[in-house]
Amino acid sequence: MREIGCIEDLHQLVGQELGVSDWLVIDQERINKFADATGDHQWIHLDTERAYKELSGGTTIAHGYLIVSLIPMLTSQIFTVKNNRKRINYGSNRVRFTNSVYTGSRIRARLFLKALEPFKENGVQATLEIKMEIDGDSRPACVAETITVLFSATT
Repeated sequence: MREIGCIEDLHQLVGQELGVSDWLVIDQERINKFADATGDHQWIHLDTERAYKELSGGTTIAHGYLIVSLIPMLTSQIFTVKNNRKRINYGSNRVRFTNSVYTGSRIRARLFLKALEPFKENGVQATLEIKMEIDGDSRPACVAETITVLFSATT
């Protein structure tokens, strides 16, 4: 976990990698729960027998949006800012699914700080690039450019 002294200290980190998260195993239970939560019950995610026969990886694959939904959890392992009143997800500029995540794979987030702009209420808007890496694969599962807003505790 990288600890940053205050929001103002983020300015010197623009253009740099902030770090990587821990590995997370994507198991069938997590995929099933995501399918139930979203109503996306496509067989490629849930039918292990059919996936064994028909998919090149021989197992089901995670939903792309499941991988995206893990970005906040995984990036929260990478850095923290002292004197930060709150941190909110503000949106995404770009999300690309570049590789399948087969059940049982381990993924992690690699985080870069692309830009930092002033935001209302003593805040900053951070544009982040996140590569969702798959253990043992050179091609990431997903590359996303997201926006997070951080608000200073001092007013």
